[in-house]
Amino acid sequence: MAFLRRAVERPHHAYLFAGPEGGGKQLAARAFAAALLCERGSGCGSCRACRLALEDRHPNVFAVEPEGRDIHVETVREEIWHPAYRTAPEPGRKVFVVREADRLNAAAADMLLKVLEEPPADAVFLLLSARPDELPETVLSRCHVVTFLPLSEEFVAGALEEEGVERDLAMLAARLSGGNLGRARRLATAPDGLSFRDVAARALERAEGSVSGAIEAADLVLEAAERYRKGLKDELERDLAPFLDERGRPEEAYRGAVRRLEERHKRRVKRSERDYVDWVLLAVSALLRDAVVSAVGLGPEALMNPDLPPIARGVISAVSGIAAVEEGRAALAEEVNVNPRLVLEHAFLRLGASS
Repeated sequence: MAFLRRAVERPHHAYLFAGPEGGGKQLAARAFAAALLCERGSGCGSCRACRLALEDRHPNVFAVEPEGRDIHVETVREEIWHPAYRTAPEPGRKVFVVREADRLNAAAADMLLKVLEEPPADAVFLLLSARPDELPETVLSRCHVVTFLPLSEEFVAGALEEEGVERDLAMLAARLSGGNLGRARRLATAPDGLSFRDVAARALERAEGSVSGAIEAADLVLEAAERYRKGLKDELERDLAPFLDERGRPEEAYRGAVRRLEERHKRRVKRSERDYVDWVLLAVSALLRDAVVSAVGLGPEALMNPDLPPIARGVISAVSGIAAVEEGRAALAEEVNVNPRLVLEHAFLRLGASS
């Protein structure tokens, strides 16, 4: 972070933020973008430019992320190539953030490379990746690499406490998130932050012992995922508010920014069901892990869910259940066209059979 603070005045044209999921890459990217766009030139955190950048809503920040499994060449062309050589929506630099950059397909990586080889003077490119070794060497060689290490539970909990979260909840969120600060913040501060864990516990109970129970468990998860998807509508309205006139229409200068926000929201809604299903399956896996911890006689400090009594399940049964759940998570992550209902039903059927 000290390196990035020094780089604000005369930034390199491209950086790669490399490190594990939850290591603070996205938070650092937002903070660096805010500093680059700050009206006072210092990353004050309080001016309009800083606030919008920190909230990932500044019109001069162009964010690219996977659509499905990959980042496609059309996305790079429309969201990076064309805007890079155009005048910025607002005075100042343009900042391009490529999340999960290792998911650039070959054509998209070639398109990005062309921009990195002849970068506009007012553009800074931030590539984020948990698997930097999967990026083409030609792209890597044009970036300054900033390495991020895993965050400890204590660090994440302390960061949440500084933001006003109660200590017990901060520690629980830090543990459940696996040290992922962004996820921990959502767990600790969102009104329904831990609701997916309640859904996981109910689904696990229903899946015990019968085919009909497994199907009911899948229905339960999918219904909760649909409620989560519908709740995202309010977030779009909040994100668009700074760029609309008194009649609720986009101001002329911000039409491009509004379009990008709408597209990003559309992508998020599209993957929201899978995201929620993955959270539930991860919670089921954690509950089964706690059953193993309890069965072998370890104490509460080893539990993923120290605020809940461990479920009663034998070690072999729990381990078999974890394997079924993790296979389901892998299927959802790797195969774009897989049906979430079929994945859930298969996982819960195997869970029931192993109980």
